[in-house]
Amino acid sequence: MRAPRTSFYSLAWRWHFYAGLFVAPFMILLALTGIIYLFKPQLDPLLYRDLMLVEAGEHRHSADHLLGQVQQAYPEGHIGQYLPPAAATRSAQFVVHDGGRELNVFVDPYSAKLLGAQDGKRNLQAIARALHSELMIGTLGDRLIELAAGWGIVLVVSGLYLWWPRGRRSGVLWPRLNARGRVLWRDLHAVSGFWGAGLLLVMLLSGMTWTGLWGKQYAELWNRFPAAMWTDVPQSDRQAGELNSAHRQTVPWALENTPMPASGAHAEHAGHGAHSSAPAAPQVSLQQVEDIATARHIEPGYSITLPTTAEGVFTVSVFADDPRNDATLHVDQYTGQVLADVRWHDYSPVARATELGVKLHEGKMFGPLNQIIVLLICLMILLGSVSGLVMWWMRRPARGLGVPPLRHDLPRWKTAIGVMLVLGVAFPLVGVSMLLLWAFDSLLLRRGLTVNA
Repeated sequence: MRAPRTSFYSLAWRWHFYAGLFVAPFMILLALTGIIYLFKPQLDPLLYRDLMLVEAGEHRHSADHLLGQVQQAYPEGHIGQYLPPAAATRSAQFVVHDGGRELNVFVDPYSAKLLGAQDGKRNLQAIARALHSELMIGTLGDRLIELAAGWGIVLVVSGLYLWWPRGRRSGVLWPRLNARGRVLWRDLHAVSGFWGAGLLLVMLLSGMTWTGLWGKQYAELWNRFPAAMWTDVPQSDRQAGELNSAHRQTVPWALENTPMPASGAHAEHAGHGAHSSAPAAPQVSLQQVEDIATARHIEPGYSITLPTTAEGVFTVSVFADDPRNDATLHVDQYTGQVLADVRWHDYSPVARATELGVKLHEGKMFGPLNQIIVLLICLMILLGSVSGLVMWWMRRPARGLGVPPLRHDLPRWKTAIGVMLVLGVAFPLVGVSMLLLWAFDSLLLRRGLTVNA
């Protein structure tokens, strides 16, 4: 009975080794960029004080007047979004596409003075977010992040098995700080992994919902709204998720797969033969849209995305710190009619759970307490990743990877095979990579490329 247990331990260790070697660099990057984005509410006003903070006045200029000032400053630019001041001492912000660049332009709402601009894709938070979501290399980066997160789940599951005491009392719940060398690094790795395992799984799973392959399939399967919500509303062939990008969040996750309504009177106002490629010709002012948001009690911090085509709509959306305050409105650019108004109570149970998970992931649900918890998780990830790499470096052979040895008489362990099959089916990229890794591992075994532990 004892030999099979030892054999499965060696198998778990071997696969934990493979997963760790691949995942560790990604986990380090995700933890570091996550910490930067975690403290965005504190860092932004500190780094961009001159752009974001203003002295509160008595009377604010209208959104249309501020829009005119920005258009005058960027006559060749296209204004894509307006963010009204979130507080009395905050500036207004416009997103301007000008000469191939995306600029965040800040305006004092009381004096209408332009305070300056920053590159919308090359500021600290935008870079951190883009690295965190797709490594700043588009679809390939998104797939690599998804693969790393999926294997991270395998890493946690196999790590818990390896951590299990099996009669040991030291180095289990607390590291042996008086130890030296590989024993100390092993304790730091195992103990931090144990205490952070549950929270790390929450972080990995909540992050996976944003990925382009698994997250999209997950959303299509679980994120449903009653079709009646759009029954009497003209629809375009676009989805709300198109308003989101790697460096900028506009609509909540729950709205990404919903259809974008179309301004129903566009043909009458834009002329014969108008199509979605025709330029927008809004009859509703920006201030009117802001007034609609105010009248409907949209939480401050929302954005207004301007229509870009004759069929387009104004989209008012707030991705609130508390998802119960999420709101997304689509407003007809010609009539001012609210074509869709989606709130928390419209979300399905799965969408609600997902939005809560995302907000916990971002450290926004409980203010500073949530930030501290996520910071501790990120530090545990860094400690686990670095300690794992250090252990590998200390035990690596002169040649080869230092793959843990595997007994050739290893019996099949049905539960383990079942767990791997479930993970492979649940996360397709992980499943495909498991097959490739199995083939690679078989090649190593045939060539005898293993080393003693």
